[in-house]
Amino acid sequence: MKLTLCLLLFALGMTHVVRAQDGGDHTVVVNDIEMRYQVHGTGEPLVLLHGFLGSGDTWATILGGLERFGPNYRLIIPDLRGHGGSTNPGGTFTMRQSALDVFALLDHLGVDRFKAIGMSGGGMTLLHMATQQPERVESVILISATTHFPEQARALMRETTEATRTDDEWAMMRGVHKHGDAQIRALWNVSRGFATSYDDMRFTADALATITAPTLLVHGDRDPLFPLNIALDMHDAIPTSWLWVVPNGGHLTIVTEGLTDQFVTTASAFLSGAWAGP
Repeated sequence: MKLTLCLLLFALGMTHVVRAQDGGDHTVVVNDIEMRYQVHGTGEPLVLLHGFLGSGDTWATILGGLERFGPNYRLIIPDLRGHGGSTNPGGTFTMRQSALDVFALLDHLGVDRFKAIGMSGGGMTLLHMATQQPERVESVILISATTHFPEQARALMRETTEATRTDDEWAMMRGVHKHGDAQIRALWNVSRGFATSYDDMRFTADALATITAPTLLVHGDRDPLFPLNIALDMHDAIPTSWLWVVPNGGHLTIVTEGLTDQFVTTASAFLSGAWAGP
C-alpha cells in the first residue's frame, strides 16, 4: 500500500497524545511568532524537537513519559513555528528559521549550552543549529533526519494537498494543532512546498564538518523518505559521530518499530558522555 508523507509523519503517535501534567506550559514571543513550549525538570538542558506536522506534546507519548530521562535533565520542549500551540503569522517555514526560533527561546531562558534530540524535521532544525552556533551544542541525537530532500521524498511531498487528506488525518491534525483549520492548511501547504525547496536543506560535507558536537544518527535502513546512504554520508562527514542503523526500519523507526525502551537506554548513555570518541 502506498504511503503518503502525511501518514509517515503521523507515525509520531498523534492519535494518543498525552499532555504533560506538571504545569510546564509557557508561551513567549520570539522573532515574529508566539512560541508555546514546555519545561520539565531541573537538571542540565536537554532540548527535544518534534517532527514536521507534530508538536512538543508527542514526546511524552513517544518516550512513554517525559520522566524516562530521569532527574538529570531540564527538558525544554518547544512547538516549532506554526505547529501545536505556536503561531506563524507569515505562513512560511524553513528549517533554518526554525533553528533561529529555538535559539531565541533558549536565549530567553538563559540557556547557553545544551544537548538536544530531534526527529525528522526537528533533526533538520538541529543540523542548522549545530552549524549556526556549534559552540553552544554539547551533543546531538538525530532521528530520521536528512541533509537534503531526495526525489523520493519530493514525490511524496507533492501529494500533500488538502484535497487528498482523509477525515482521520484531519481529526489527528485537529488534536495536535490548536489554532484551527487555517493552521493545518498552512502546514500542509508548507509540506507541499518542500518539494520545490532547494536552498534550505542542502548541507554539504564541508558544512557538516563544522559540527563539533558528538552526534548520534538513528536511521532505518528502509526509510522511504530519506534513504540510508544519506545517513552514511552524514556519518562520514560529521567529525565525531556514531550511526545506529535499525534493520528493516522505516521513517521515525523508534516509534513505528517499538524501540522506545532501547532508544531511551541508548540515548541516555550517549548523552551522559559515557561513549568514547571514535
